Amino acid sequence: MRFEQLEYLMAVIRHGSLRRAGDQLHVSQSALSEGISALERELGVPLLERHRSGARVSREGRDLVPLVAEILAGVAQLRAAAGDHGAASRVIRVGTVNAGTSKLLVPAVREFSAGHPFTTVDVATMLQTEIEERLLEGRLDVGLINTFPGDDIPAALHQVVLLHGRPRVCVRADDPLAGQERISVDDLRGRPFVAMRPGYLMHRLVQRLFGDSPPPETFATDGAEMGKSLVASGTGPTILPDYSILGDPLETAGVITARPLVEEVPPVLMLMLRRRYDRVPAAILDFERTIERLARPG
Repeated sequence: MRFEQLEYLMAVIRHGSLRRAGDQLHVSQSALSEGISALERELGVPLLERHRSGARVSREGRDLVPLVAEILAGVAQLRAAAGDHGAASRVIRVGTVNAGTSKLLVPAVREFSAGHPFTTVDVATMLQTEIEERLLEGRLDVGLINTFPGDDIPAALHQVVLLHGRPRVCVRADDPLAGQERISVDDLRGRPFVAMRPGYLMHRLVQRLFGDSPPPETFATDGAEMGKSLVASGTGPTILPDYSILGDPLETAGVITARPLVEEVPPVLMLMLRRRYDRVPAAILDFERTIERLARPG
């Protein structure tokens, strides 16, 4: 077993194809395929499922991904201790549903990067189901999602509650609705409304609140950041977790604001997820600790 074979495997899992992994590593597809096939023969299990459209980790390989990640992280630490900083550089891959981006994620990335100059944080926006799947496959290191209490999270994922909040109506500060202490569902039904696409937590809530009588004009969008931008442009109000609104630059600038709903709504949680490890790689652990500290100041 050679160290580069483990790097080849993780690169293919991360990029979803031999071609993209080869481009990233500057290695030919044939060399990648031969190296991973040799590793599969040595371990006696298939590590990848190969398709015309690409490759993904196998069921057996999924169970080995945490161990491979730990080995690679350990080698990176060894190189760093020996002073080979360039070889010790790594990437932490973060998937988010735009949970607390301005309030938490951006400050955490900024602070972490200042203390880890040889580690890059790669942030991608995606749906919760995609985040969970990619964490299980080893294609992401950390995930940030919004959930309602009691929602099921795969047992193979470690979870930490970062923030507790409530769904609130996000509205332009100069909108007549902003003059109300509370906003009802009927108030929202009579207006153009900005909704999240299926797969986002607030889509589930809005479906329940409006039932069979949605607003006559609804604009669907992906994630809180685009939702807030549409609210600021005057498209219409939306419903988001309060921690996605409060502290946002648009809110602190007085462009948007948050109002509670008249109707009873469940609390919402922001969770940080990662694959369970026997020993968490040091860079990932440091990134997690940075986010947790910022989420719980003092």
